[in-house]
Amino acid sequence: MKTLSRRLLQLGLFGAIGSSILLAERATEPTVFIGMCDASAAAALDGERFVVADDEDNVLRVYSRKGGEALFEFDLSEFLGNAGKKKPKEADLEAAAQIGMHTFWITSHGRNARGKDKPERQRLFATSVRTKGDHVQISPVGMPYSSLLDALESDPRLAGYNLEEAAGLAPKAPGGLNIEGLAATPEGHLLIGFRSPLREGKALLVPLLNPLEVVQGAPAKLGAPTELDLQGLGIRSIERCGKRYIVIAGSTGESQEPSRVFEWDGRSQPRLIKDVTLSGLNPEGVAFHANGGDGEYFVLSDDGTRAVEGQDCKDLKDPTLKRFRGRVLTF
Repeated sequence: MKTLSRRLLQLGLFGAIGSSILLAERATEPTVFIGMCDASAAAALDGERFVVADDEDNVLRVYSRKGGEALFEFDLSEFLGNAGKKKPKEADLEAAAQIGMHTFWITSHGRNARGKDKPERQRLFATSVRTKGDHVQISPVGMPYSSLLDALESDPRLAGYNLEEAAGLAPKAPGGLNIEGLAATPEGHLLIGFRSPLREGKALLVPLLNPLEVVQGAPAKLGAPTELDLQGLGIRSIERCGKRYIVIAGSTGESQEPSRVFEWDGRSQPRLIKDVTLSGLNPEGVAFHANGGDGEYFVLSDDGTRAVEGQDCKDLKDPTLKRFRGRVLTF
């Protein structure tokens, strides 16, 4: 009865003030998904299913929120130009955002962990999804855009961020370039969120004003950058809910500092949501399930370095042993 009263009070406050998203972690064990480890980006398909990317391969997988094995897989390697001679070149998929019928995906645009240049990690692209009953069809839209880094480095409004220098470093090195966030705006733009570099401890958001034109071959049109005070953390994920955004913030490097959740109204500085800790997870992907999903965020954990049978999950050869976890946030 106390839980129900608290939930009704939350809903009453939300309707009365209309200025805050009241999030709570569902007090259950995380749901386990089989077949991959490094969940890095996600988008909801409906109230029960979501599509997720793994930053260790170029495959999109569709799962039920109930857990278990993937329902459907789509390999992006040929479309991205990352097929390779012996095995696909890793695109390092990191974030997703939905605009209308299209899902936009972005890669890290950074070097590999050893600081080696990896042009195949410089991609922005879109897919469309058709569902009919249990069947899901994922189709590429237009062509991958591979000149975003050039556009970022040449924009005079971003000169103070030294992005050209940052792009020469490993992503988790101090000051290294690493994109991990993508969100749609009400105007149909995209917000590109940087895990690193920070400037004076603040995280960088850069608007892309013409995402659909870009995947049809047009050059990128960037908007004025925004800095978010996330208490010294970078953007791991950002997702819009109505006119507001939920930001998952985490360490820019190898630190084990726990991720935190912030609410942002798109104008003032973000507000830390203290009661949500996401303890035990390495959160990266977020799928927002409206309507049939009862207004829930499904937060996915990148479990690539989580121990499974004595070794890192991502190093397992048997895909049936690979797994990642998800946890529900309600509001």
